Formats: sequence, structure tokens, C-alpha cells
Amino acid sequence: MSGGFHITGAQVLRPEGLAEGPLGIAGGRIVDGMPGRALALDGLMVLPGIVDIHGDGFERHLAPRRGAVRDLGRGLIAAEAELAANGITTAVLAQFWSWEGGMRSPDFALAMLEALAGVRPRVATALLAQLRFETHLLGDYDRFAGTVERHGVPYVVFNDHVPHAALAAGKRPPRLTGQALKSGRSPEAHLDLLRALHARTDEVPAALATLAGRLAGQGVLLGSHDDPDALSRARWAALGARVAEFPTSLAAARASEGAPVVMGAPNVLRGGSHSDGVDAREVVMAGLCTALASDYHYPAPRLAALSLAAGIGIERAWALVSSGPAGVLGLTDRGRLEPGAWADLVVIDPADGRVGLTVAGGRVSYMSGPVAEVVLDGSGG
Repeated sequence: MSGGFHITGAQVLRPEGLAEGPLGIAGGRIVDGMPGRALALDGLMVLPGIVDIHGDGFERHLAPRRGAVRDLGRGLIAAEAELAANGITTAVLAQFWSWEGGMRSPDFALAMLEALAGVRPRVATALLAQLRFETHLLGDYDRFAGTVERHGVPYVVFNDHVPHAALAAGKRPPRLTGQALKSGRSPEAHLDLLRALHARTDEVPAALATLAGRLAGQGVLLGSHDDPDALSRARWAALGARVAEFPTSLAAARASEGAPVVMGAPNVLRGGSHSDGVDAREVVMAGLCTALASDYHYPAPRLAALSLAAGIGIERAWALVSSGPAGVLGLTDRGRLEPGAWADLVVIDPADGRVGLTVAGGRVSYMSGPVAEVVLDGSGG
């Protein structure tokens, strides 16, 4: 289908709504008319490709077992196959830059970014990087900002996972031994590190303001993670961290005041947060959610949007995984099916929600079932 093709017989979700009509694809774009070969996909739905604004499910492909995969590029290619199979055409890979060590260490982040640069030209899915920076790594601020600039990282989210409450009370933090083993440190060394990070808490706000300003000057999108309340959200917004990722209360989501709010699609499917946070459906129904992210499960955006469609309509529900996240990321060329837009689309069987075809930038990245039979038959149905 390198010369272009067009789809007939399917319900197509365009900006004006879901309706049957031909959809043309040529030169990597959605086009007017009916170019090339016809694909008759009667009874199926053609939806904009999913833009996954935050997902760390790729980690399972990089390390299915500790030390099992040493070639990160191969792991990323396997992750891209899973993304495509779930209708994701643009994926933001959320990589930690943390004191936690192991796959969350700065050195691993650098290796992952190098591998990602090598993989991008070999796959159809658009793979972007997000770095999740631990704010108490004061000694890493310059190195981190330089890495973001050198690798063109478009999106940075600030985290603080230091167990301050336990440390301030002089207690041993929970799960210390397990975390230490994952980091490659002894429990004693890990505890010493946590105490040292906690001791410099007063230095963080000023340093963070400088770092946020530097990153914003580079055109980097900034966000915060797990905001617990309105005050926390307001503080991050004042630093230029516009995006509220997975706020844990409705008050924090409301405090965003029109700025982007990203919720977890697995939260929608579960019917609530696994960590006692706000129910994502509640945020969606209040009109506060801009985008749903895979978080840790790549099938979740598709399934969550289809689940929500029964209550809010397919147009609004699917926007949460397509045009919504695309807009947050500033990707104005995707997230919708209209002439001139990037040819990112997913074909779904409305009977069971299964993906039959994923096209990213006009290139087939995944195909199965009845759609594959139509394509292989060569007759267009």
C-alpha cells in the first residue's frame, strides 16, 4: 500500500463525528478523494491513532527479568510492537532519572535515550521520551538539563519519592530492603542516601525554580506528578509545570484551572486508583481530564475510551486518547482524521474492541484478523 490507499465501508471518526464514508491515505497524510487501492472494512470503526502521553510499560521489554535483555534497542523494538498492537501511533516513554537506581538511575536513562535514538528510524510508531526527574538530586541538575537539551527531550515531569515523613520522624522507611536491593546498594547505604537527600530539602525550591526556568527556555513541556491537593498544584504551576499528571484528588485536578490534566487509563478500567487516589472516571465526568495515559498497561487507553464512550459518547471519549494528548504535547498534525493531518489511525471491531489495523504516518505498524484477510486477499473485500 505504498502508493496510497483508501478505506470504504467503515464508520470513520472525523472531527464532525462518527459516520460512514471513504478515508484516503497518501504520502503519510489523510487526503481528500480515494487514492490507490480500496480496503473494504465493512462493520469496523476507523479512529484516530492513540497518542499515549505517559507510559512505562516498555520497561517490561527492557528487563523481563533482571539482566535478561542487554540490548536495549531490541527491547524497545519489542515494546513498539506492543504499542502498535494496541492502536498507539505516538508514544511517550516515561523514563525515570532517580536516586532509586537500577532501571531508574541516571546512567540507565542515558543508555535508554541512546537506544531510543537508534530505534526511531526503524519503526513506524512515533517514539518520544519523557524524563521523570527526582527533585532532590541536587548534584544532577546541570547534567540533567544538558541531557534534556542534547537528546531533545520534549517533556519533563518532576517527582519527589523521598520518604520524608518517615525520615523526619527518625523511622526506617517502609520497603527499604527491597528498594535497596533493586538499586544495587546495601540497606544501610540506601538509608544513608535517603537521609542525605532529605537533609537538603530546604535547598530544593530555589534550585528547582532555576532548573524549571532553564528547561522552559529550551521549549520543554513541564509537569508535576501525583499532586495531592490544590496547594501543591498551585506551587507547581507557579514554577511553570503546567501539566498535572495523575493528581490524586479532585481538588488538585480542579486547581489546574484549564491547564492539562492527565489521568491513568488503568484507573478508569479498575473503577478507581490502586493507591487510594481519586477515581479517574470522576475527573472525566467533571470535565477536568484532558488526556488518559497508559501509565503501565498499553491496552488501557483503547479499552478505557471504549468503556467511557457508553456514557459520554465516542467523540468525547476518544478525544481523551487522541486529540487531547496530542494538543498537550503540541502535536498539531495528529489526533484527528481530516485532510492534511498525519495518517495515524486504528481500525477497531466495535463488537469486541479488538484492533485489526494500526497505521502510523501512513505505514502499517500492525494488522490482524479480518483486516489482514482483506489486505492479503488483494480484492479490497
